[in-house]
Amino acid sequence: MVRLLGRSWARSIPRPGGLRARRRRDSHDRPRRAHGRRTPQTPHRPLGRRGAHGDGPRRGPAGPRLPLGGRSLAGQVFVLQVAIVLLLVAAAVVALILQVRHDSTQEARNRSLAVAETFANAPGTREALRAPDPTAVLQPRAEAARVQSKVDFVVVMNTDGVRYTHPKPDRIGKTFVGTLDPALAGKSFTEEITGTIGPLVQAVVPVKEDDGSVVGLVSAGITTENVGGVGDRQLPLLLTAAGAALALALGGTALVSTRLLRQTHGLGPFEMTRMYEHHDAVLHAVREGVLIVGGEGRLLLANDEAHRLLDLPENAEGLHVLELGLDTDTGDLLASGRVATDEVRLVGDRLLAINQRPTDLKGGPAGSVATLRDSTELRALSGRAEVAREHLKLLYDAGVGIGTTLDVTRTAEELAEVAVPRFADYATVDLAEAVLSGEEPDAGTSLRRTAFSGIRKDAPLYAVGERIGFVASTPQAHSLGTGEAVVAPDLREAHGWLAQDLGRTAQVVEYGIHSLITVPLRAGNLVMGVANFWRSEKPEPFDDEELALAEELVARAAVSIDNARRYTREHTMAVTLQRSLLPRNLPEQSALDIAYRYLPAQAGVGGDWFDVLPLSGARVALVVGDVVGHGLHAAATMGRLRTAVHNFSALDLPPDELLGLLDELVGRIDQDEVAEDGEDSNAAVTGATCLYAVYDPASRRCTVARAGHPPPAVIRPDGTVDFPEVPAGPPLGLGGLPFETAELELDEGSRLVLYTDGLVEDRERDIDVGLELLRTALTGADRSPEDTCQGVLDALLPPRPSDDIALIVAGTRALGSDRIAEWQVPSEPSAVGEVRASVTRQLAEWELDEMVFTTELMLSELVTNAIRYGSGPIRVRMLLDRTLICEVFDGSSTSPHLRYAATTDEGGRGLFLVAQLAERWGTRYTPAGKVIWAEQSLS
Repeated sequence: MVRLLGRSWARSIPRPGGLRARRRRDSHDRPRRAHGRRTPQTPHRPLGRRGAHGDGPRRGPAGPRLPLGGRSLAGQVFVLQVAIVLLLVAAAVVALILQVRHDSTQEARNRSLAVAETFANAPGTREALRAPDPTAVLQPRAEAARVQSKVDFVVVMNTDGVRYTHPKPDRIGKTFVGTLDPALAGKSFTEEITGTIGPLVQAVVPVKEDDGSVVGLVSAGITTENVGGVGDRQLPLLLTAAGAALALALGGTALVSTRLLRQTHGLGPFEMTRMYEHHDAVLHAVREGVLIVGGEGRLLLANDEAHRLLDLPENAEGLHVLELGLDTDTGDLLASGRVATDEVRLVGDRLLAINQRPTDLKGGPAGSVATLRDSTELRALSGRAEVAREHLKLLYDAGVGIGTTLDVTRTAEELAEVAVPRFADYATVDLAEAVLSGEEPDAGTSLRRTAFSGIRKDAPLYAVGERIGFVASTPQAHSLGTGEAVVAPDLREAHGWLAQDLGRTAQVVEYGIHSLITVPLRAGNLVMGVANFWRSEKPEPFDDEELALAEELVARAAVSIDNARRYTREHTMAVTLQRSLLPRNLPEQSALDIAYRYLPAQAGVGGDWFDVLPLSGARVALVVGDVVGHGLHAAATMGRLRTAVHNFSALDLPPDELLGLLDELVGRIDQDEVAEDGEDSNAAVTGATCLYAVYDPASRRCTVARAGHPPPAVIRPDGTVDFPEVPAGPPLGLGGLPFETAELELDEGSRLVLYTDGLVEDRERDIDVGLELLRTALTGADRSPEDTCQGVLDALLPPRPSDDIALIVAGTRALGSDRIAEWQVPSEPSAVGEVRASVTRQLAEWELDEMVFTTELMLSELVTNAIRYGSGPIRVRMLLDRTLICEVFDGSSTSPHLRYAATTDEGGRGLFLVAQLAERWGTRYTPAGKVIWAEQSLS
């Protein structure tokens, strides 16, 4: 029987000779039993020779009968498959021919319409129609177009349908054959008709004047003979392909039928039926359960013994094995189809040994065959093995399920969740508060309940978050002091535990909790807290074997909790360092209304940063950057880059030059980090990016440059969003390539959005998808920068960010023309007086009369220096913002410097006076020269 089931079903079929031998030994047909029901006897006919009706297998001197004989099962299948193949091939050929004809006709329509429209709209066609003799002009052109475009005719006619051109000159002057009304109405169309040269496809197109009136018509067409020629030329190829397909299909069908003939040994349908009846009788007669399961997990056959052992329903065949009401382990084993050898399963009150083999190991059908033996006498041994298996599975699940995150609290919760209800009815974890913050706890400190899991939520145990101070007599205090696990089999007799809190412990005992195991959470010599396991439902107390299991379980969890504690400490340090390096308050300025968000990654502190830097001339610089990586080094590198940007921005450099200096700085940092042995240090800066933008409220222009950073977004006042084209540039530190700037003109009320890639890109979302989500979140007018920031985070922030996110939304403001005064200054010393007079008038208009003297003095010195040492053109500008800003423009690139003049020097004191009178002053360079500026406080 085992040998019979170990092979595929088809290969287990006995040869006809074997059936004859068994038939001679069994002189009577025996009724077979299927699922407890007796089947009627089947009339028997000898299988070894042809019967009276000729339905036996035919053998002769040459061996088996012909392979494709029509009476065998293989022959019948061959004939049926040949008929199906012929039908399919014929249908395919007809369909291809019809499709080719349709495509050829459609191509003729498209080509004739294109030729007619091209000729109708060709230069000179309308003029030729107005000529005295249109045929003389158009006939050569039409014939040339016909030959070139490979159509059969191109006919030009007047609005009455009289031809001016035709391939056959004798048809010129005669009436066009076809429909003209749509074309006279100004519409192009195609049609199939029988014309003067036979059946054809033609298009008629109007020739229109500039005012839309139709002055003539153009028709182009192809005859049906040429249209169908393509299909006729392709027909031999189609028939050849169909013949090849038919030949391949017939060859494949013959191979399949030959293989089926070998599998069935030339038996006919009746003989196959009788053979399977004998096999079925054998399966149901054995005293061993047999199950045959198909590849989809459905039960194909179960003999009587299998029905008895598994208590299967009568209609079990056809159901999925998981729907048979079996226990989970047995059902999963039978559904898996895996190899099993004498695996013991407790099914009801029987202990069954299950053997299972797949049926497709040697090319058989997909599925499995399982045999069942009743081994109830091994129940005691199986019970102990089951307990051991459950313990091992619990430890395995603990290794997989505990420590999935680097969060101390979550790791403690995972320990409690794994233990309930498989090991205990309730589990609690109490940790020292120092552990929760990443530090090492001191001896004797109180604990805080960190995690709770139970079969019910109303247990009178300490709640999560409650601080607990265990008295010295409790098992918890003993574990904390000695580092050993303690079991309290009966809490009603555990006087040391009862002394913890008489009211609460009495409630716990009354609730039904009767046994406790306390295990210290140890990492080396460090005791971080205790884990408590409580039992209430199971009447037996915890024993020493379960105590050992609890120690193993907690030991695995303690390693994960200690790892999370160490990570928390480093993460806290990095976050503290990072936040100390980021701006705490935005500087005062009037050009932009700014809102920002900074969110460090939960998985580790990164190197994202941002800054807002007021510049001279009421301008403001916005900068965002990103140092790839996480941890303290990334945060420290971010601080170095931010400090460098502060210093470079004080020089009033253009964005591209500032990024160039920053690129050199990052390259030097990398060189400093190279190890002495020549290998790169792990701390080298790789992948640092930056975007630097300068907004001028006077001109409403924003100059932007970026080094490998995502592009900015601009929200226009009407609520539309676009991503301006800003040259990307290489990331910082690569060197060798210059950076480029882009000039953006922003209307007042626009919002400029800068961000880091953590906002738009993560492991599950490509950056292009993120940018489209960002565009959707930003779209909308009449929103403040603060509301825009919050809306973006609500739409794009993932539940657990894997990278830092920096976001700046800056609403633009414009400096009105009434707050800007500007004068052109001739390069003559006498022009200084005119500048002073103009300044006096402007300050009086701004109601700043008390600042007239100092402003005149500073501008006099600055303009005099520009006239004396600079070059034209010279321009003076005053801006009234939060301060009074005076600027002098000239075409020289030489920068003045402050010095102490000697007592004998006649000059050299101008800049000294400016420095004493101004709150701030400096020089910035422009493509046309330089600007010397000075600011005075309005208060």
